[in-house]
Amino acid sequence: MKETITFEDFTKVDLRIGTILEVHDFPEARNPAYQIHIDFGDLGIKKTSAQITTLYDKKDLINRQIVAVVNFPKKQIAKFMSECLIVGAVNGKDVILLNPENKVKNGTPVS
Repeated sequence: MKETITFEDFTKVDLRIGTILEVHDFPEARNPAYQIHIDFGDLGIKKTSAQITTLYDKKDLINRQIVAVVNFPKKQIAKFMSECLIVGAVNGKDVILLNPENKVKNGTPVS
């Protein structure tokens, strides 16, 4: 377990539901990854990269809803600017994406 945080610390993390619109290969990444465009409703479309190529094909990710942190600062990864962070369960080297059980409106907060 990591260090204990307060509830106030947790409330600073803005987790939202988004729908994946586009997925592209990211050959410039150090580790195999995709460039992903996600629709967060009123928050707009945000881009990220994710090292999920071992479990997920690009075509299977399109229209899939995911959970992501949307309030991190932008981060330059190679020639790509990441604007959010997809959340997943880490199982060894694999990342299993977290998603809502039922379809919800893009941009819905997670608490």
